[in-house]
This record gives sequence, structure tokens and C-alpha cells, in this order.
Amino acid sequence: MEHELPLRARLNAETARLAWRELETFFARGVVIRVAAELDLVEAAARIVEDDKAAIEAWLLAGQIGKPDADQARDWHARGAQLWAVVAAPWVLVQERP
Repeated sequence: MEHELPLRARLNAETARLAWRELETFFARGVVIRVAAELDLVEAAARIVEDDKAAIEAWLLAGQIGKPDADQARDWHARGAQLWAVVAAPWVLVQERP
């Protein structure tokens, strides 16, 4: 019998540091969500998977999550930024940490 990890443990195990250039195709498809550095990336992904509308709405209103705009994407590309990323299907959440 296979043991299934709890959601947050599974998401944490699936988190990786990736170059923005590896994520640009997902940006082009409109499925990248930027997560502010002050939020926990895994917790944000878990709340999206769990469809926690109240938390998601609060973060959207506070500007703590959202789709990156073209200027942000160009900046990440120009700097060769390395971002933490995790999939919360259909979304790819990314976070730049200082």
C-alpha cells in the first residue's frame, strides 16, 4: 500500500528553484502566478489547491499574489532570475526571494 503525503508536504517536495527562462512558456500560456516574498510559497499553493477563496481574495486585494505583467517578465528575463516554483494545477506559482 502506497503512503500518500499530506498536501503541504507533497507540495514542499515538488518545489524547485528554476531559471525564469524555463518558466517563460508557462507565462506565455497565462498560467504563472507571482507570490510575494513575504508569503509562504507552499502555503499559497496549498490554499489554491484547497480553493480557499477568502485567503486567495485577500492576497489578490493586497497585491501579494497575481499574474506577473510583461514588464516583470522582461525584468526576470534580463536578470536571468532564479525563482522558486511549484505547480498548483493549473497554475505555476513563482516566488523571487531576496
